[in-house]
Amino acid sequence: MNRFFRSYEQAIEYLLSRIDYERVTGIAFSSDDQKLERMRRLLDQVGNPHQGLKVIHIAGTKGKGSTSVMAAAILTAAGQKTGLFTSPHVSAFEERMVVDGKSPSPPHFVDLVNRLIEPIERMDRAPAGPGPTYFELATAIAWLYFRDCRADLAVLEVGLGGRLDATNLCDPHVCIITNISRDHTNVLGHLTADIAREKAGIVKASIPVISGVVPGPAGDVVEETCRRLASPLYRLDREITWRFDPREVSRDGLATGLGQGRGRHFDVHAPWGKWTGLRIPLPGDHQAGNAALAVAAVTLVQQKGVSIHDAAVVAGLSDVRWPVRIEVLCTDPTVLVDAAHNWASTEALLATLDKEFSKATRRILVFAATREKDVSGMLRILLPRFDCVVLTQYQTNPRGVPVEELAAIVQATSPRPCHLALDAGCAWRLACHLATSSDLICVTGSFFIAAEMRDLILDQQAARTTDGLPNAGAVCS
Repeated sequence: MNRFFRSYEQAIEYLLSRIDYERVTGIAFSSDDQKLERMRRLLDQVGNPHQGLKVIHIAGTKGKGSTSVMAAAILTAAGQKTGLFTSPHVSAFEERMVVDGKSPSPPHFVDLVNRLIEPIERMDRAPAGPGPTYFELATAIAWLYFRDCRADLAVLEVGLGGRLDATNLCDPHVCIITNISRDHTNVLGHLTADIAREKAGIVKASIPVISGVVPGPAGDVVEETCRRLASPLYRLDREITWRFDPREVSRDGLATGLGQGRGRHFDVHAPWGKWTGLRIPLPGDHQAGNAALAVAAVTLVQQKGVSIHDAAVVAGLSDVRWPVRIEVLCTDPTVLVDAAHNWASTEALLATLDKEFSKATRRILVFAATREKDVSGMLRILLPRFDCVVLTQYQTNPRGVPVEELAAIVQATSPRPCHLALDAGCAWRLACHLATSSDLICVTGSFFIAAEMRDLILDQQAARTTDGLPNAGAVCS
């Protein structure tokens, strides 16, 4: 007998009962587990909500989430009803799917899940089983939600890879590949060219591609794929360029060294136009590159009859907020969380710390990591750049590396002594004990530790406000 849910909690528990490759170890997961035919059957049974929707499809090793949220913000500012699908979520599952910044209400979310139950049960019983996975269901729910809201366009972030990702059944108006570096090597391969082939699997015949992939083996793969499919290719730092306003670069905009330099203005040039005086509030020079990709893609969609005025580009970017991407949660001491989980994103984080947070007296690292990542590589980069290190592990996902294993990796990598904390709560209390008001606490190593620590800190801030204490600064006291 079919089961239907009455509460949000029941619907979430049901989704969590499905196979979730965000939570299993890499040993149990290979590309064979991604089957577009299974996703195609699911969508067909719920009326193919993905068909007829204008899409910007975004893949890449890092930066694809930031680029997605920026592209969606510009479209919304232009008056287009815009869906955005990203993963994973920070605090609540429905954060993955928004239309003009709004997620489905709990009753609407329950209804969306209930519409999928009968198709899921039929697919589970079919000889071709098992039925859809957690991520496939998330993607289907997003498309149903976009259809319910009558979205004009959607920005879809690839979950993993590209070629076999559940989002790859979309009909894109433009594709973006932000960059390619080594990540998810157990699934995508160890060579950047192999990874590029998976990412470039989102490219469709004759559909324009915006690429942030640097020249080299990966870039060659993207270029060859576009030539073979007759897809126009526009590359960052070639056909698409950006630069900071030289007047701002020359003055001491980063004087405080405590993250106050965010929001500098920059310009973007593409073969079809130029946009000046843009501002992005997300910290880090790399975010200006991501913004250039988003601006180029969104304005290219105009060739499909979508109206995007220049004022919307300016307004959309200036309103962007994106959790756990070098996100400053408080000051006195300065506390930031970042989802860096490979060497490339770690390098970008450190470059931003050097440029925008240079006046901190000491740096305190709170680090946790996920299995199958290059943990040794990240620690080799991070350890010399911090004065104090706290190793911990997150509790929200079983893929976390136990703190004892992290300690062993550190011992094999560096003579630096480290503090050990068994969970995020212990790590936060220890970091607060070690920090003075002029120090910087940086939480990184995994999306999951950044999200878990963010919730913990914000809950503490909310509790202080409820108790009549200040909400900003001195959160460690």
